[in-house]
Amino acid sequence: MDKTILGVFIGTVVIIGSLIWFGKPDANINSNSNPTIASHISNLIEAEETSFDFGNVSMAKGKVGHIFRFKNTGLEPIVINKMYTSCMCTEASLVIGPGSSSSSGQAKFGPFGMPGHGLAPSVKAVVELGQEAEVEVVFDPAAHGPAGVGKIQRVVTLENSAGSPMEFEFSAIVTP
Repeated sequence: MDKTILGVFIGTVVIIGSLIWFGKPDANINSNSNPTIASHISNLIEAEETSFDFGNVSMAKGKVGHIFRFKNTGLEPIVINKMYTSCMCTEASLVIGPGSSSSSGQAKFGPFGMPGHGLAPSVKAVVELGQEAEVEVVFDPAAHGPAGVGKIQRVVTLENSAGSPMEFEFSAIVTP
């Protein structure tokens, strides 16, 4: 009996450790070896907004969403290597292509969630010069159960070849 409990405990620790290890963000997110271009990374991706406040969000009314838009204003294509959220209550998808997420000629990747809650797969999506893209965020206010009321802040991170990760933040006040 004691050996069975010990075996289950060790197996659980190994599985959780594996999920965390394989779901972690890439350590080397800058695939750009040119220091001149790397020093201007803040000018490569231009976002209309990087934060959004949902205000009051009711658990009873269900999920809410927001779209963050950005554009490649750099000198070369940008590769979105990974995309992940800061909490399991949030999912995010990447939409690349002409116009809005409802137009044709687009590519959609995701939805992606929080590392450690499953694998964080590579995206490897290319945003061409001058091309626009969107991050579609869906927040589930009921994901944390009845105790999950109050102010929340969450982040969606895009690791990319332009250098520093791009972050889109949102907040809300969750009510029953």
